[in-house]
Amino acid sequence: MDNIAGKKSSLTIVTHLAVLALVVIWLIPTVGLLVSSFRDREQISETGWWAAMFPVEQAVRIRPEADGATMDGDYGVLTGNLFSGGSGEVAGFGLIGRDPGAAEPGQTYAWYEVQVTDENGEPDDERIEISYPSDGEPEFPTETEDGLPITPDTAVLQRSLTVAENGDFTYRDEGEISRAPSIYIVTEQPPDFGLQNYRQILTSDGMDRAFINTLTVTVPATVIPILIAAFAAYALAWMEFPGRGWLVAAVVGLLVVPLQLALVPMLKLHQTIGIGQSFLGIWFAHTGFGLPLAVYLLRNYMIGLPRDIIESAKVDGATDFQVFTKIVLPLSFPALASFAIFQFLWTWNDLLVAKVFLPANADSWVMTVKIADDLLGSRGGDWGILAAAAFVSIAVPLLVFFAMQKYLVRGLLAGSVK
Repeated sequence: MDNIAGKKSSLTIVTHLAVLALVVIWLIPTVGLLVSSFRDREQISETGWWAAMFPVEQAVRIRPEADGATMDGDYGVLTGNLFSGGSGEVAGFGLIGRDPGAAEPGQTYAWYEVQVTDENGEPDDERIEISYPSDGEPEFPTETEDGLPITPDTAVLQRSLTVAENGDFTYRDEGEISRAPSIYIVTEQPPDFGLQNYRQILTSDGMDRAFINTLTVTVPATVIPILIAAFAAYALAWMEFPGRGWLVAAVVGLLVVPLQLALVPMLKLHQTIGIGQSFLGIWFAHTGFGLPLAVYLLRNYMIGLPRDIIESAKVDGATDFQVFTKIVLPLSFPALASFAIFQFLWTWNDLLVAKVFLPANADSWVMTVKIADDLLGSRGGDWGILAAAAFVSIAVPLLVFFAMQKYLVRGLLAGSVK
């Protein structure tokens, strides 16, 4: 017997495990997105968000100023320290970005031009890259990576770099060093968290305008269908008229109509009647898409209200409008609030309808279009900026949800069944 006192049924345990699994599945990427929103682009490209709390080896490009360069024979020489604060630890270094850890600290990394014998037996010049202890002599290989024999006594130094573990370096190059060279080092970077991504998002061009546009779309697109649906739901629940059953069936049928199926016909209708792509057009679009669910939920909720209260009010001479505004509407607030949450979230996070029913110019962008067309287009690889933009865009929906969440379950449970 699974249901005896003190024991939980197997179904309860399975339900709890399923809920826990769903929470974990949603929580992990959300936490990852939040952590990434505080990291810079370089650290995101180097490690995953789960390693954000630990130091990471990162390749850094440094260009020391060439002002202090001197001449040593035919070679320019530049010395100094690669760390701006004078403190740091080098794990590897190099002269090209594709191999930033070509040599270890305490070594000299050099490019030499050597003479090789090609496949036809003709001499040719080729560059080789070698590393050797800074206090030692270079040891040249006998052949190149392609298998061509090298003549070591023909080697001519092109450039070299010696880096100590503390960042002290000596750079040599053919001729005078007139501009800053590019030096790549691999160094351990501490965790770096900051608000730079959020600062950049909030101060970026057009974000304030996109926020105002989103509110301009969302608030009317939430209020209008609720007002219309409340009157329609009361009529379908408490007023007798021919064809009421067919109207209820039509409302249920409209719930299964795909949104994408109606986009083009509605846009053509708007253009025909002169609305076109405008805020008025997108209000009508969201109203049309949200009305079936609103009418269905509110009608099922209202039909479950105590009949005695409504009939007593009518016996006392109250009109249907008075019954609706003074009795039914206040009692239906949980259902109204639950639908308002869903409609607000849906409208705020909408991208498809906004792309279709709003003009393509930047002055009419809502936040989702701003993120998709502007930020994602110009900063496709900058995941920190995109993560910060995502959290900025969900701030208002979260406030609405937490402010009205106590009505959500109550309204849905009452409105989902007759």
